Amino acid sequence: MKRAGLLTMLAALSGALAVAAGAFAAHGAGARAAELLRTGAQYQLIHAVAALVAVGQPRGRAAAWLFVGGAAIFAGTLYAMAFGAPRILGAVTPIGGIGLILGWLWLALGALRGR
Repeated sequence: MKRAGLLTMLAALSGALAVAAGAFAAHGAGARAAELLRTGAQYQLIHAVAALVAVGQPRGRAAAWLFVGGAAIFAGTLYAMAFGAPRILGAVTPIGGIGLILGWLWLALGALRGR
């Protein structure tokens, strides 16, 4: 599988997971779990779309990887805590957020350089 194809598949799966997490938050989770699921789903869905856009941009694949990986860490830790993982896992969540921020900065740098 080509890298762009792999990224597209991962971004699409990320979007699907985000929708599922949001639906569970709306229909089957307790209040605290629903809050964690909604936050994770929101960030994951936004960045799934961002990854799909970035993968088609010149030099955008690095940003797409940062979006997919960052969202996996950010949302994944929130989802895990929603399902009972120790709250200390929340200390890992910002690592995913940093990946998301770096993805946006990478895109901005590419635009600044005219690529």
